[in-house]
Amino acid sequence: MDTIVKAIVFLPLIGFLIAGLLGTQIGAKASEYVTCGLMLVTAALSWFVFFHVALGEEEMISVSVLRWIQSGGFDVDWAFRVDTLTAVMFVVVNTVSTLVHIYSIGYMHHDPNRPRFFAYLSLFTFAMLMLITSDNLLQMFFGWEGVGVASYLLIGFWYKKPSANAAAMKAFIVNRVGDFGFALGIFCVFVLFGSINFETIFAAARNYLPAEGAAAGDVVINLFGMQLDKGHALTATCLLLFMGAMGKSAQFLLHTWLPDAMEGPTPVSALIHAATMVTAGVFLVARMSPLFELSPDALTFVTLIGAITAFFAATVGLVQNDIKRVIAYSTCSQLGYMFVALGVGAYGAAIFHLFTHAFFKALLFLGAGSVIHAVDGEQDMRHMGGLRTHIPVTYWMMFIGTIALTGVGIPGTVIGTAGFFSKDAIIESAFASHSVVSGFAFVLLVIAALFTSFYSWRLTFMTFHGKPRASSDVMHHVHESPQVMLVPLYILAAGALVAGFLFHDYFFGHHYAEFWQGSLFTSAENELLEEFHHVPLWVKWSPFAAMALGLLTAWYMYIRSPETPKYLAEQHRGLYQFLLNKWYFDELYDFLFVRTAKRLGTFLWKEGDGRVIDGYGPNGIAARVLDVTDRVVRLQTGYLYHYAFAMLIGIAALVTWMMLGSSF
Repeated sequence: MDTIVKAIVFLPLIGFLIAGLLGTQIGAKASEYVTCGLMLVTAALSWFVFFHVALGEEEMISVSVLRWIQSGGFDVDWAFRVDTLTAVMFVVVNTVSTLVHIYSIGYMHHDPNRPRFFAYLSLFTFAMLMLITSDNLLQMFFGWEGVGVASYLLIGFWYKKPSANAAAMKAFIVNRVGDFGFALGIFCVFVLFGSINFETIFAAARNYLPAEGAAAGDVVINLFGMQLDKGHALTATCLLLFMGAMGKSAQFLLHTWLPDAMEGPTPVSALIHAATMVTAGVFLVARMSPLFELSPDALTFVTLIGAITAFFAATVGLVQNDIKRVIAYSTCSQLGYMFVALGVGAYGAAIFHLFTHAFFKALLFLGAGSVIHAVDGEQDMRHMGGLRTHIPVTYWMMFIGTIALTGVGIPGTVIGTAGFFSKDAIIESAFASHSVVSGFAFVLLVIAALFTSFYSWRLTFMTFHGKPRASSDVMHHVHESPQVMLVPLYILAAGALVAGFLFHDYFFGHHYAEFWQGSLFTSAENELLEEFHHVPLWVKWSPFAAMALGLLTAWYMYIRSPETPKYLAEQHRGLYQFLLNKWYFDELYDFLFVRTAKRLGTFLWKEGDGRVIDGYGPNGIAARVLDVTDRVVRLQTGYLYHYAFAMLIGIAALVTWMMLGSSF
């Protein structure tokens, strides 16, 4: 098993090295076949590990790779930790990545830089695998930064486009804010527990806090000038770790990079949104659940941010016109659902939604790529319409993705799509939770479900139904995608339909405890599961009602009465512009941070660097030398009588000096 785990992690790295270093020599086709072939092997091995670890009798696997850092009391080995949580992530990451690799053969067919693209995809996958197999926080941070670098390379893949470069830099810079918090959180963990190895941390966490009702302990950490005892120090540590998760998973306030990431090729969007970068924050909080469970205040904050994110992103998705941006804001909203589940202690439900979300979100993004491929690169849904009969396979794949995202299913039965089981589990868990913000979260999640249904069906109706709004030339060339792009859609569609039904009992049901085998904190969740199964009937039906209302509203506004959206936009111009401009967060951050940083940089450049340092330093000295030499040069006139006069002055000065010297 150790060899299999090492193969899963390192095969994508080998693909990256071959395509990246030898791509120009072996050619684009060979680069595609090598990277895709290695990913197929990796995906197959991932499912093998999943069935043996998560669904089998295999205990947690620890694979030692090498000794890494030893300095005083700081001892970190490089090792792979494979438990149920890692096995689930293996399936998510490698299945989606493999399908994205294969899909890209068709989508990127005409791109001259295919070897570089496939190398970046494999690098992205390797970095994510390093993150999810980490056995300590430093190793996780390595993978954490690796996915950041890979996302920068892929978002800015078409680097000749200024918008792509700007989007890549935005993603990288915004994530540095979150990563700063994550790094501080790692430092705090080491101060509190004397180690950053997971086994040591989790073992110490069981007896970390004093008994309930005991007096406050001594100060254990000084953070930003605050003297913190054990309880407050742990809360601060969890919040710093969550700050890192907010950046990677694009939560409210650190979300602005995610929609702009659409500047990369569509397969990149599918990989980022479904399996790699944005799921890293959810994985981090789930992995550190034994710590978060000790801090109710931190969990409350996680719940609050998740609920606001789910609602905020859903409102913005209502009015977006770019097909990829609608799906991007959907990702942001669904990540909010996952963090609400984490915040209320429903860790299994959070990972369950991450698991199902990977199938239908990858399906939607790759389906959108198939649409864009069919209409010569057009992404504005206002210039589409009537495509259902021209690309029927893509239509039905997008339809399946839509019903999975909106959570179509019958409450109280086993009939439903993947999103139905996982999303409803989160909403019901929020209601059943005893968190102080659980009611607030429940209301926002149901409203977000309504908005999700509306914008998802709006996308379907605007893109595939009604009269064609594209030019006759574009409509004449509309064509279905090749099978190399459609086969990945078939596989993802199957997952979007049946993954929830097949696995809900394991992730968040009757087989919960034996499935997770302690890889998540389970004590509180077992109690939550009991309450979850006894929520009122109206709670169980509320997501279904929201989904149905959103569908009917979208049908009325975009099929029955297409003039209604324009009328409403004109009647509520302020609200429409507010949502269309994404609550003006970009403008606000531009005013508060970007322009301020530019003004400060310009001042330091002009005044500090130019006037002071250069003015009194190298440039000032050089200027004085030039002044002196200019004056000396003026003495060289070329007239004989000037030189004779200078000689006489010199002789007179010499005689005077000699006379004064002899007198003394």
